[in-house]
Amino acid sequence: PGAGRVRPRPRHLRTGTKEDIMAAARPLALVTGASSGIGRAYAERLAADGHDLILVARRRDRLEEAAALLDRLGGAAEILAADLSEPAGIAAVEQRIAGADRPDFLLNNAGFGNYGPFVETDMARADRQIDLHLKATMHLCRAALPGMVARGRGSIVNVASTLAFTAPVRMERPKRATYAASKAFINAFTQIVANEIEGSGVRVQSLCPGVVRTEFHDNLGGRPPQFPALDPGVVVDASLAGLALGEVLCVPQLADAGSLARVSEALTSVWNESRTDHVAPRYWSRPSG
Repeated sequence: PGAGRVRPRPRHLRTGTKEDIMAAARPLALVTGASSGIGRAYAERLAADGHDLILVARRRDRLEEAAALLDRLGGAAEILAADLSEPAGIAAVEQRIAGADRPDFLLNNAGFGNYGPFVETDMARADRQIDLHLKATMHLCRAALPGMVARGRGSIVNVASTLAFTAPVRMERPKRATYAASKAFINAFTQIVANEIEGSGVRVQSLCPGVVRTEFHDNLGGRPPQFPALDPGVVVDASLAGLALGEVLCVPQLADAGSLARVSEALTSVWNESRTDHVAPRYWSRPSG
């Protein structure tokens, strides 16, 4: 489906009345992948906490259903049907973000799995996944950040996955080259942006849940039975708590947060030790044969 605003914010948000002034003080959140799973749970929580919502997903009918629920929760819900794996969809959401009432909260949640051996990968599907996970995330962050930085406040949550950490892990399934690599990009991108805007008052987070009870695995042919799964609402609670703690990487199931610090220290050591004008001794001679 193409992109398009199909449900404007209620009239009281567009008048010059006292109600308009009060409504203008309500924070605005834009949620992608808002029709189900983590995106829908996040939208419901933000509405309950006093946000108005812009809901983005491909399926207009599912967005209408979600918007009706949020209206009952007290949040004004606008919907924007857009396929963020397509340039037109990204452009439509960028344009909405650049509007007069810019969002105070951005959740980049839209995504899909692409499991299977890389040598058998459907490259058209892989390209769509890269556009959705990488390009859309970058473009929407770029659209939202200037306004947030200028105001000195705002939050961005980019949804990644614990699979982002599994490049060195030898495990039989899932086969995950493109999916895990795309989520690793989200982690790296979010961390670097966080460093660049430190002190601005804007919070950014890469949310890395494990298996969650959503339609994600159903769409891949069934949830992996050997992994325990979290409820989406619990993931949202952890993410919001992580934002309050200032965590750039939020891994809801990780009890020892210090392990992330140790990984960061190890990677920093690799960077620092590689800043030299000579190669390591193990490369001084070529193996024979």
